[in-house]
This record gives sequence, C-alpha cells and structure tokens, in this order.
Amino acid sequence: MPDPILSYQSSQLFRSNQPHRILAGAIHYFRVHPEQWRNRLLKLQAMGANTVDTYVAWNFHQPRQDSAPDFSGWRDLGAFIDTAADVGLDVIVRPGPFICAEWDNGGLPAWLTGQPGIGLRCMDPVFTSAIEIWLDQLLPIIIPRQAAHGGPVVAVQIENEYGSYGDDQQYLRWNRNALEQRGITELLFTADGGTDYFLDGGALDGTWAAATLGSRGDEAVETWQRRRPGEPFFNVEFWGGWFDHWGEGNHHVRDITEANDEVRKILDPGGSICLYMAHGGTNFGLYSGANHDGTKLQPTTTSYDSDAPIAENGVLTEKYHALRAEFFRAQGITDPPPLPPALLEPAPVLPAQSVPVAAGKPLLSLLREAARPVTSVRPVSFEQLGLDAGMVLYTSHPVLPGRPDKLAETPLRILGLADRAYIWVDGSFIGILDDQNAADGLMLTGTGSPVQLEILVENRGRINYGPLIGRGKGILDGVLVNQRRTFNWTQIPIPLAEWGAEELEHLASATLDIDAPADTFLAFPGFSNGFVWINGFLLGRYQEAGPQVTLYVPAPLLHAGTNRIQLLDLEKNGTHIELRIKPDLGTPSTGKICAAEL
Repeated sequence: MPDPILSYQSSQLFRSNQPHRILAGAIHYFRVHPEQWRNRLLKLQAMGANTVDTYVAWNFHQPRQDSAPDFSGWRDLGAFIDTAADVGLDVIVRPGPFICAEWDNGGLPAWLTGQPGIGLRCMDPVFTSAIEIWLDQLLPIIIPRQAAHGGPVVAVQIENEYGSYGDDQQYLRWNRNALEQRGITELLFTADGGTDYFLDGGALDGTWAAATLGSRGDEAVETWQRRRPGEPFFNVEFWGGWFDHWGEGNHHVRDITEANDEVRKILDPGGSICLYMAHGGTNFGLYSGANHDGTKLQPTTTSYDSDAPIAENGVLTEKYHALRAEFFRAQGITDPPPLPPALLEPAPVLPAQSVPVAAGKPLLSLLREAARPVTSVRPVSFEQLGLDAGMVLYTSHPVLPGRPDKLAETPLRILGLADRAYIWVDGSFIGILDDQNAADGLMLTGTGSPVQLEILVENRGRINYGPLIGRGKGILDGVLVNQRRTFNWTQIPIPLAEWGAEELEHLASATLDIDAPADTFLAFPGFSNGFVWINGFLLGRYQEAGPQVTLYVPAPLLHAGTNRIQLLDLEKNGTHIELRIKPDLGTPSTGKICAAEL
C-alpha cells in the first residue's frame, strides 16, 4: 500500500515529506453549474489556496433506489476533481455518506432513510449494506484520482460531524475500514465541532481529527493539544459566513475584520484551514435542506451564498481580498501578487426589465390531473409513495357535523404534518396549516353531509442536521374531524423535479428574448410561495417571506433567442416578474458565528 502524500508528526503536517499547511476553500460541484466550475476554482486558487474541499451528495447521484447512480454531466464528480487538478489545486473529498451541508436529508437518499425501522448512522445492517453498494460505485471515481496515482486527491473524510449525532464508535470504525478496504490510501480524517463534547462522539484513535467551527479557534487549538497530542490542527470548516432560512429575519453576513481575526487564531499557531464556504453557490431544484429548532421546521433558502468570499454569482467580494491577504501572509507573502484581470472582470448581466407573465391553469385543477391517484385507507407518506421531494394532494370525503338548518363549526386537525398543508373544502380554499399549528387545526363549517376535502402537502426540505434526520414527509399520522379520524384517501404524488414539457405547459409562463446568455437575478413581485423553471430546468423555490428576494440565474441556463420561464405559485400569482442586475438576498444582519453547531 503506498504511503499517503499527507502525513504528520509532532504536530507538523507534511506533504511529500515537506512541511505543509492546508489553505483550502469549500466549493460543492453540485451547487455550481458545470460550465462555471473552472472559473470558481481559478478564483479559489488565485486567493492563495492550495486545496479545494467538496462533499459528495449521495441523493444528488441516486435519487431513486431502482436506478444506478448517475455520474454524468452536472453529476460528473470525476470531471470536477480533474478540473481542480488542472488549475493547480489539491482536493479533499468528503463522501459522507451523511454530509449535512444544509442539503436535503443531509445527502442521504429518502428511499433509504424512509425504510421502516431503519437505524441511521449506526451499525444497522440495512443502513450499512446500502452504503457498501454506494461506495462500490462511488469510490472507483475517487481511487484513481488519489495522489498515489498521480491525481489531486490528498485526503478523504470519514462520515461527517458524527459527534453531533451519535456515539457508535463501531460504526465510525466500519466507515474507515470500508474506505480502506476499497482502495482509499490517502490520509483519512474525521471532522467534529471544536470541543470535548464533539470529540467524545466523533473522533477515532489512530485517525486524524479535524475541527469544524467559526469562532474561539484558540480554545479549540488548546483542546486539540490536550486531547489529540501530536496532531496538527486543521479547521476543515471555518464558518466565515452563514446560511439563511425562509421567513427568519435578515440575510446573515459576517464582519470581515472579525472573521479575519478568527482566521489568524488558526493560522498564526501554524494550523491549517478550509473556508466553509469559499464559494457557496445555489441550492438548485428542491435540494435545499432544513433545520429543526425543536418546535418548527426551518427550511433553507435557495441561495447558498453564505456571505462567502466568492459570491453566489462569482463576484470577488471585500471578504475575498481580506482573506486572500491572510492566506498569502500565512505563506510569508505580505504583498500578494495582482489578480489576473480576467478574474476581476464581472460576468455579463442582462439588462433590468419587467417581463409579463401569462396565467396558467388553476392550481387545484392542475394538481388533480398531475398523476394517477393512489388509494389507501389511511393517508400515506411521501416515502410510502416513493416520492423524495415535491408535493402530494390528499383527498377524502368526510362528513362535517351539522344540519342544513343549523350549521356547525368543527375543527379539522392534521396529526404528524410534515411540512405545510393547503386545504380546500368542495373546491373552496380554507387555509394553511404547518408543523406548528396543524394540531390546533382550522375551523370548518358543516351541514351533516360529506364534503370533498383536499389537502396539498408541500415538502419544504428534509432535515439535514440533528436527531430528526430522516424524518418523513407528508401526513405521517392522520386527519381528525373534531376527534374522529378520516379514512379512505386518494393521494396524487407530484414529483416537481421530474416534470417535463407536458406538465410545465400548463403553468404560468413568460418569455425572455435575448441576444446572448448572461447572468440575471429574478424577482417575483405579486407572487407568494412557489417554484420557477428556466427552459425546463427547476431553478428553485421563491418565497415572499424572504429574506431572499432574487434568485440567481447563471448564464449557462439561458440561450440566445427565446427563453421560457414557468412558475407554479401555491398561494397567489403576480402579473410580471423582474430581471434585476444585482442580487437581493435580504437586509444584511451582521453577527458572530458560533464555535460549533449545538
């Protein structure tokens, strides 16, 4: 077995037996259009970085169990690694299988986590057997690109922040063995928050332990000196910014001076660092994940800009130049060389304009015809329908108490609602319930006769962090009319990410005529909560609640001539959309980043 190119001794990291430190930034291939990979990687390299770090999102490659993983096109992980090598960067690969990353279900496929009774991230044979099959298909892409074979891959991570989730050390060791037995020979490492608590659950004897934190790095360094003597300190996730949740306040930004001060706490003692994110990119499609604060779901926005040094649209920010100075200072260079002019030149942007939107088919009519209904006695979940993302329209015909001459009000409650429900009775819209108020319910007026009750449940993103990872979607328990359960349902699964021209033809639409492709930023005045497609590609979600106002449209999604924009709004429709010349991610709110995710 060849020796790994990275090694360490007496707290010193070496590369090919020469003293070394990792100066890295995270860029996720699945959040950046492939035609922009090279540009973003060149900007990272020009920042003074020597390494790029990327997760591998299993569900991005294999959303369905009955299909082999896809490693082509946008999913060509090998091409991303090769591009990084071509621009002169080492590569750190973090294959999970769990990645968190504010990515839907933490990267785990819903077809796996939805299996009844499965134990996640532990030595459950159903879980580990699926991982083995996945690794058998993934690792042949990574193994020949290791440094031992002349490639750029210098390190591979074992699982991800496991000390934040569990304490099954046998499971962690199994992950390590699964990588080694299949041919991973470069340096392996774990990654956990920068305190004793996280190390207790996530670190392994004999394996390099890296840290994830955004502040108090000096305290973490001291903890590592005490707990991991002889290991060089590596902050594999320095949170120089943060992500946003729909409907929660302002857009997170981080003070540049404060971030730089924290970076120095890592670099000055000789540590290594990876900026998370160096370039955040976009949660295209329905891949935004969600957090849960113990009382409510917190869906992540479509933008994953994360106040990164390289902005979502590739702009080099003030933070880029400040952190670039720190990266070069760590190499003993106080006067960084000038940046190549091509990297400083902003990408072309389409002119600002308002584009009229033609109305589509009424929402309820559209959804009723979206697919063949599935019947059941009790309402069934997304997982039981084989649906990972999108929506389900549930229909039943309960009797609402009352008499024609004496109307009665009755509460309708949904037990185990995940996530948001839009409710109609006999075709009339009644209201919205979500995971916070579903048990309280809505009041319905009845006459003692059956009604057509329709409940559209929207999956706003699967939980990506914490003990609720793998939680199902849809109606997970039942529907009550007062205290009486409603039975005999039909369900129409609506896999929005799989919709093609036939389904999209019935949506609200606009046309955009351009001479040449360029970036743009879409805004949705008059719209509320929905989804937008560009030339058949599901760009992502928009929400009136903010903080994100505009959605980034990278130039490669457009073409010269006529472009089609299609929208599905679940609440209200505007008459036009706007193309803007710069992003609006919400009112900035500056705050310190926590030391570790608790």
